[in-house]
Amino acid sequence: MSKKRKGKSKKNGISNLTNTILSILKKEKNQSFNYKQIAAKLGVNDASSRNQIIKTLAKLATRQEIEQVERGKFKAIVNTEYHIGTLDLAAKGNGYVICDDFDDDVFIASNNINKALHGDEVEFYAYKRRKRGKAEGEITNIIKRAKSEYVGVIQIHDKKNYAFVVVDSNKMYKDIFVPINKINKAEDGDKVLVKLEDWPEKADSPYGKVLEVLGKPGEHNTEIHAILAEYGLPLEFPHEVEEFANNLDTSITEAEIAKRRDMRKDLTFTIDPKDAKDFDDALSFEVLDNGLYEIGIHIADVSHYLQEGTILDDEAYERATSVYLVDRVVPMLPEVLSNNACSLRPHEEKYTFSAVFQINDKAEIKNEWFGRTVTYSDARYAYEEAQAVIEQNGSVIPAKAGISSINTEIPKEVSLTGKAYKTTPELAQAILKLDELAKIMRGKRMRDGAISFDKVEVKFNLDEDNNPAGVFFKTSKDANKLIEEFMLLANRKVSEFIGKQSPKKTFVYRVHDEPDESKLASLQNVVSRFGYKLNFKDRKSTTASLNNLLQEVNGKKEQNLVDTLTIRSMSKAEYTTHNIGHYGLAFNYYSHFTSPIRRYPDVMAHRLLQHYLDGGKSANEEAFEEKCNHSSNMEGLATRAERDSIKYMQIRFMEDHKDQEFVGVISGVTDWGIYVEIISNKCEGMVSVRDMKDDHYAFDQDVYAMVGRNNGLVYQLGDEVIVKVKNTDLVKKHLDFNLIGKPEAK
Repeated sequence: MSKKRKGKSKKNGISNLTNTILSILKKEKNQSFNYKQIAAKLGVNDASSRNQIIKTLAKLATRQEIEQVERGKFKAIVNTEYHIGTLDLAAKGNGYVICDDFDDDVFIASNNINKALHGDEVEFYAYKRRKRGKAEGEITNIIKRAKSEYVGVIQIHDKKNYAFVVVDSNKMYKDIFVPINKINKAEDGDKVLVKLEDWPEKADSPYGKVLEVLGKPGEHNTEIHAILAEYGLPLEFPHEVEEFANNLDTSITEAEIAKRRDMRKDLTFTIDPKDAKDFDDALSFEVLDNGLYEIGIHIADVSHYLQEGTILDDEAYERATSVYLVDRVVPMLPEVLSNNACSLRPHEEKYTFSAVFQINDKAEIKNEWFGRTVTYSDARYAYEEAQAVIEQNGSVIPAKAGISSINTEIPKEVSLTGKAYKTTPELAQAILKLDELAKIMRGKRMRDGAISFDKVEVKFNLDEDNNPAGVFFKTSKDANKLIEEFMLLANRKVSEFIGKQSPKKTFVYRVHDEPDESKLASLQNVVSRFGYKLNFKDRKSTTASLNNLLQEVNGKKEQNLVDTLTIRSMSKAEYTTHNIGHYGLAFNYYSHFTSPIRRYPDVMAHRLLQHYLDGGKSANEEAFEEKCNHSSNMEGLATRAERDSIKYMQIRFMEDHKDQEFVGVISGVTDWGIYVEIISNKCEGMVSVRDMKDDHYAFDQDVYAMVGRNNGLVYQLGDEVIVKVKNTDLVKKHLDFNLIGKPEAK
């Protein structure tokens, strides 16, 4: 019991006694207590308080909320009102438990959190009464902590011989107490990584120790390292892992070539981002005598080097994915593999795992083959270079006799991969025919109900000191879509090849469930404000109207908002051994096979495919399901870290534009303010309702708007507004705007 509660006057009685007694009994629901034991736990010993406890126990027993197991001894009634879920904390200290037993999240008041933290798996008791139309509950037990390590700024109290770490995340409602002998040489004001060790029953704050000093708040490397540390993501490889990788034999040997299909003479090339350092995939192209096209999708054979049971494989599995931050890549594999041995670099022989298809002019597959190969890459293209070939020559391929008439010169301004060079007629023919087939395949996917997400990606031009010199948007053109379609083809066909076998065999699928109806309804409410209509009658009409929506908003001010909301209405894709298909791609079978340098599930898919090609029995489903869950979780952490790094760089960019006015779109409305996304650079910040001083504004959740009480002004989701930077906080990654007003009508 806290000192504050001990200080309550006898006259007023014990505050909130009913809930307090229920909490005590539920936390130790297998034990019984008399009034003296409860009084001791509450830290009271006066007659008035004891009488109050006795009366409350009797009242609760009469209401059958507790039971009297013997004279004067009471215990909690264990019934179906106890549930298990995940705690989602709000910034104000209240929270919600997400639980499959309830249609809506269960509200947990801050005084009923009982030392649970954001993301914890908890047991909770659901009250029969409801708050604001929602079920209300109280956390009775913490089953599993979501995390034990936090990033924050340390405040050292030298005279008192202790410190507190103020955690960066607004989801953490308590500072962490650190004894002076556990500050690990941190200085006052340093940003640190702290480990939560204990939370004594009578302590107001959890106890912890400093694991690592990250640096001074606001400095670039400090904040990037802090992002990784926040999500438990590694910055560097352990020395022994690097040493193991560096000692691998990465040579191409005749003995190994003899075990593989030799495709070194096939015309092969890569198409990747201009700044890529690792090349997972390559395409080969050959026109066969029967008029079919033999197209190979060649993937780095990572599993050749990454052997199970080694410290290298253990490290790759723990990481599960590469992390793409705004200024760097934190790879899944050490550089000797990711950038060298496994990377399909031009003019080098490599071990590959391939899916080879014979395809006709209608993009129909007439034959398929899967297996290990050795390949030689003849050329490396940046997307811009391949796009130039496509745009200069159109989509019609000249007859073989006229190949020499193709314009194969890549303009110097788009020659991005090194030396300016000419594309050979054979390479140009391959790119153009692959582009033609990719467009046919994409068209079929769309007709089958696939959803076309071409969301704009925010990228930064960084100077040598990692300062953001400018913002640009990455969009997907024909060359990007060419690669995408053939990677989708390989992923789908490998998955089908295993998934359709009988008896059933364990495999790693990438699945995507159907969207939640309530989320689609919310999407309809929002986009209707822009004049768009959606039809959710059946799957076909749903996907058709979503695609029409995404096409209609393309290039408009509300595009990024609508794209984001549409993606949020979708279910989350994940890895599993239980195939349910991929809704967004409209595939019945789908796996990840094409990026083993940066994704561990692709490595698992390679291993399983080879195991089955060799005639092996079905692998252990339970073991692979556990690996799938781990990979999905790590993917989620990496995605959040990537978003945080973009947010951080956006705020750094806006620091240099504090005197500038920007036109933005209202991207969110809450009772504490409006969120605005700047059209020109996609930076999002908040205008606090306290700073909207021209009137008293109230939040109207029915119309997603802030409405002025006197002037009648309405600031609604999707409205254009003019804003100016008020404050930039690199530590909290928060951007505040002042609202100037609405643009004048044109």
